[in-house]
This record gives sequence, structure tokens and C-alpha cells, in this order.
Amino acid sequence: MYTQLADWHGPGPWILLIPLVWIAVVVLVIAVLRRTVRRPHGCGFGGGAGAVAEHPLAVLGRRYAEGDIDAEEYRAKRAVLSEPPRDDARGGGTR
Repeated sequence: MYTQLADWHGPGPWILLIPLVWIAVVVLVIAVLRRTVRRPHGCGFGGGAGAVAEHPLAVLGRRYAEGDIDAEEYRAKRAVLSEPPRDDARGGGTR
């Protein structure tokens, strides 16, 4: 038994592999979660098949903030988007 302990020189450089394996596992889990978790605000890059559609009021607000439309046009379009749907669209209007 003593001869076995005398020949053992410690873990050597292989001990560095254990933290590297755990770091790789954590990075892999984070990468998988980032790809699978759905973002509520959309991806913001293009309009691919996986893109989440933005709410019309959010698009309108973004266009106003970027200066594409002026305040008067913003208020008019916001009023149209905010009003409740009419029954005429379903064919149930009055005569």
C-alpha cells in the first residue's frame, strides 16, 4: 500500500478539465435556452418565419419615435387603432 501512495504524484494538469467541462455545460444550456425561449417583444431582425408580429400600436409608436410620422398623423392613426371594431364588418349593420 505504501508503494502505491509513493508513486501517486497528484492529479496533474487533468484536474483543469473538470472546470472546463462545467463551463461548457453552462454555456450549452444558456445557448439552448436562448434559442428555445420565446421573446415577447419579437426578434427585431427581419420578418422570417419565426418572427413574432408586433402589435400595431407598438409599430405606430416606434414610427413616431423614429420621426417617420408627425404628431397629428400619430394621433389620428392611434384613434383609429384604438376604437372598438364595428358590427358593419360582419354584415350586421342597420338599414
